[in-house]
Amino acid sequence: MTEAILLVGGKGTRLRPLTVNTPKPMVPAAGVPFLTHQLARAKAAGVDHIVLATSYLAEVFEPYFGDGSRLGLHLEYVTEVEPLGTGGAIRNVASHLRSGPDDPVLIFNGDILTGLDIEALVHEHERTGADVSLHLSRVEDPRAYGLVPTDPTGRVTAFLEKPQTPEEIVTDQINAGAYVFRRSVIDTIPAGRPVSVERETFPDLLSSGAHLQGMVDSTYWLDLGTPQAFVRGSADLVLGRAPSPAVPGRCGDRLVLPTARVAADAKLTDGTVVGENAQVGEGVRISGSTVLDDAVIEPGAVITDSLIGRGARVGARTVLTGAVIGDGAHVGADNELRTGVRVWCDATLPAAALRFSSDQ
Repeated sequence: MTEAILLVGGKGTRLRPLTVNTPKPMVPAAGVPFLTHQLARAKAAGVDHIVLATSYLAEVFEPYFGDGSRLGLHLEYVTEVEPLGTGGAIRNVASHLRSGPDDPVLIFNGDILTGLDIEALVHEHERTGADVSLHLSRVEDPRAYGLVPTDPTGRVTAFLEKPQTPEEIVTDQINAGAYVFRRSVIDTIPAGRPVSVERETFPDLLSSGAHLQGMVDSTYWLDLGTPQAFVRGSADLVLGRAPSPAVPGRCGDRLVLPTARVAADAKLTDGTVVGENAQVGEGVRISGSTVLDDAVIEPGAVITDSLIGRGARVGARTVLTGAVIGDGAHVGADNELRTGVRVWCDATLPAAALRFSSDQ
C-alpha cells in the first residue's frame, strides 16, 4: 500500500469560539497542526501519496502543507463544491488515485486520533481478501455510536444504528473511522451526490454479498468531537499515550516550545503544551491544557483541562477548568470559570467579574 485518502475539514466549526478562521485540523495539538500527526503516521506506515478530500476552509491546507515534501509525502488536494458526505468525498477524489483495481487504498478521518496499527489493518485486508476492511474499536458505552457486529472470523455481519434500548446493544464494537478499500470498490460509490459510507455504502455492499472485514484494535482511540476531547488528545500526544512521530520533542509531562517563557516556579503537568512566544508567570499551575502562541498567563493563575487561544490573556489568580478562551480574549484577574465556559475571540471579561463554581 502506498496511497491514502484523508477526509478533513468537514467538522471544523466544532472548536468555535476558539478561532473563527482556522479549522480544527490546523489548531496545534502537541505543538503542530493536528493534521500533521495524521500525515506523519501514514508516512511511517509506508504511505507516500495522500489525497486530501477537503471542504470546510479548504484553502488553508495547501499553503501550509504544500506538496507534502517536507513530510516525505506527495500531497494532492480536492475540494468539494457542495458537501458530499464521507462516501461522496471518497468518490470525488477517485480520479487522483494511482492504484490498480485490486490494490488497497487507506482511508482515514481527520477528526480521529488513534494509535491504530495501520500496517496490521492492511495485512488483515490482504490476508482475508476483503473488499473493505474496517478498523473497529470497543467502547464501554456504545449508545452514541453505530454498532458493527462481526462473526468469529471477523467478517462484518451488520451495521446497526445507534442503539436505543439495552436489547439493541448486541456488541461493543464501533466503526473507528479508518478503512482499507479495494481500489475498484471506490468506483462503485455513486458520483456527484452526497453519500454516507456508514448509512449507505457499507450496508449496500453488505447486502450485495461483498466481503467486509473488521479488525478490532484496542490501542488508543479518541474522537476529537469537542474542545475537551481536543485538549485531551493534545495532552495524550505529549504524554506518549497517543503515538505520533510528529511531536516536536521528547514525550513527557509537558511540552514547552522554544520561544515560550515560563517562570521557574510555574508547574506544568499532565501533557500541558505552551506555544511559541507564550508567557507563563510566577506561581502558575497548568494541568492537561493547551496554551497557544503569544498567550499570556499572569502570576498565580490555575488552569486545568483548558484551551487558551492565540494572543489571549488570563489574569492573575484566575481559575479555569474545562474552559475555552478564544484568540485575543482577555479574562481579567480573580475570575473563576468552570467546565463548559466559552469566551469568544477578542472578548474582555473584567477583573473579579464571575465566580462560576459550587458553593459546597
